[in-house]
Amino acid sequence: MRLRTPFAVLGAALLVLVAPPLLTTGSGDGTGTRIPGLRIMVPNTPGGGYDITARTAARNAEDAGLSHGIEVFNLPGAGGTVGLARLAGERGNGKLAMSMGLGVVGAVHTNKAPTTLADTTPIARLTEEQDIVVVGKDSPYRTIDELIAAWKAAPGKLPVGGGSSPGGPDHLAPMLMAQAAGIAPRSVNYVPFDGGGELLASILGDKVAFGVSGVGEYLDQIRSGELRLLAVTGPERVPGLDAPTLREAGLDTEFTNWRGIVAPPGLSDGERDRLVALVTELHASKEWQESLRTNGWDDAFLTGDRFGDFLAEQDRNVDQVLKELGL
Repeated sequence: MRLRTPFAVLGAALLVLVAPPLLTTGSGDGTGTRIPGLRIMVPNTPGGGYDITARTAARNAEDAGLSHGIEVFNLPGAGGTVGLARLAGERGNGKLAMSMGLGVVGAVHTNKAPTTLADTTPIARLTEEQDIVVVGKDSPYRTIDELIAAWKAAPGKLPVGGGSSPGGPDHLAPMLMAQAAGIAPRSVNYVPFDGGGELLASILGDKVAFGVSGVGEYLDQIRSGELRLLAVTGPERVPGLDAPTLREAGLDTEFTNWRGIVAPPGLSDGERDRLVALVTELHASKEWQESLRTNGWDDAFLTGDRFGDFLAEQDRNVDQVLKELGL
């Protein structure tokens, strides 16, 4: 997470189903990346950022010959903390990993979850990306300026939807937008959804006035004209998308999200190293590098203990920001 505001600068972005082991073959044997029966849990609904990241990583790893038969499945609930609790309960399972990110960090705080990311084995941070501010194609708001003016006039009457629980990226981004616009964060009518898939239906159905989500989640809908992109939350415009940054719109703030992979606690050194080797070889593959470009993701690769230190820092930062926003 990267937030630059008057008050803070923050650094930056498997409920196991009963089934027989999945055998793998291929060049992964030579690199030490072959993990027969590997499963990746997505702790929210299909179509969201964690889901897209996990399925893209699995497909790219297989296309690159690093491993085969990787299973991706969804275990949604409580902003990702249901999946987190299950992951922590799979102690010593070196064939299980979880796609996650800033949203899980925030959900631990706002849900007062007993299980935290300190109870996992950090594997890697993969990506960083901007959030986007979008409305449906029939929305009366054609520019970010029009939206902000209406929002300031009646903040409680314009519900904003996000694909994460309070404390997650799709919640923090509009709260920082509100603060920069002179709107009290506590007056914002934030409607949480369990992932970008559920949020998309509500934006298209005019159930919320606008939505905030990751840039990679709605590229197809933006390009097809189903969604109208009003602004991006990062420090620079996104190549290929015609939308200003929040700063260009006069809001003195910026925000970026990140996503990564964690595993259960209690892994042997060999099990942890094999998972790290898999994502390291994935990161170097032409398939993954192409996916970064296609999805508008920034490369934010960080592994092992350094990723663990980053997670601890993010936990402290989210707690600080929620307090400073009065949330």
